[in-house]
Amino acid sequence: MAPRVFQICCCAVRWAPVLFITAIVVWSYYAYVIQMCILTVDNVGEKVIYILLYHPLFFLFGWTYARTIFTQVGTVPRKFYLPKQDADRLERDTDPELERNILINFVRNANLPVQNRTPKGIPRYCEKCKCIKPDRSHHCSVCGSCVLKMDHHCPWVNNCVGFTTYKFFVLFLGYALIYCVYVALTSLKYFIQFWTGGIGNSFGKFHILFLFFVSMMFGISLISLFGYHCYLTTKNRSTLEAFRAPVFQSGPDKDGFSLGRYNNFLEVFGENKKLWFLPIFTSEGDGVTFPTQAVHATANSYQTMGNTPSSGDGIVFPTRTVDLDSDNLLSDRQRWMEEGEGDGLGGYGSGHENGGMRM
Repeated sequence: MAPRVFQICCCAVRWAPVLFITAIVVWSYYAYVIQMCILTVDNVGEKVIYILLYHPLFFLFGWTYARTIFTQVGTVPRKFYLPKQDADRLERDTDPELERNILINFVRNANLPVQNRTPKGIPRYCEKCKCIKPDRSHHCSVCGSCVLKMDHHCPWVNNCVGFTTYKFFVLFLGYALIYCVYVALTSLKYFIQFWTGGIGNSFGKFHILFLFFVSMMFGISLISLFGYHCYLTTKNRSTLEAFRAPVFQSGPDKDGFSLGRYNNFLEVFGENKKLWFLPIFTSEGDGVTFPTQAVHATANSYQTMGNTPSSGDGIVFPTRTVDLDSDNLLSDRQRWMEEGEGDGLGGYGSGHENGGMRM
């Protein structure tokens, strides 16, 4: 009985921020449409314009928020999970060399498309999920699983922001910001009238007062958050990668997955321009393999990890090169590497299927 009660309490705590935001949004609709537009605004033309412009914003804001909440996070494919006997050996034995051999042999034999590794030069292994972490994947302790291209776990949507949800999350921030700015600007006139005594309805004027304050408060906080994620999108970094650079064979590199601003944008929003601003999944790739700069894709044998000499075999990824002299989007790219520079882009792996879809 006690564990069941604890689970219910945890579930309620996780959903509390979502319910809070939902309540604020529902109240803002009532305050704006009913109290301000219908009961306070006298000019009929002004009423119509305000309401007609408001509802598309409200719809897009709610749609992107719902998609961010209810879209399932991308999960790690079964081929990345270690056989039970290997997982048990890793759990029993603490010998670093044994761990290294088990993980490298498994990656090589299963032909797993992974380029990221630990600072020690071995494949990244999740002890909780018992699997090799695909590139850019991380374990979320709240969701209880490894998440593809994990950015962060957002309590305001009670979901992980990752490969399947990142586009929805960025759009949600953008539409939320536009929504707040629109409400604040159109209610400013009546907010001023509150202080000058121009609003006769004593009940409605308090709704308008708080509507302006709430929209301004959320709008200001969203400016920096939305701007930061726009920056991360153009750099092709996740929040986790911005704080800790992914490690490649040549060393840590924050820009290892950067393909140039425009290509980075396309990786999240897709090539169909008509769907860029709609919460419909259009991100490129499968969430498991990602294009990289050629310096990270050309020599990718797990027998060359760390200081172990290379024997010339191992996992090789296809590459597609780019002439930096003719591509001005890539010419000014900065790198954070310990050694080596590249002049091209690594190619996608053979799989391009979209993963399952789910602040």
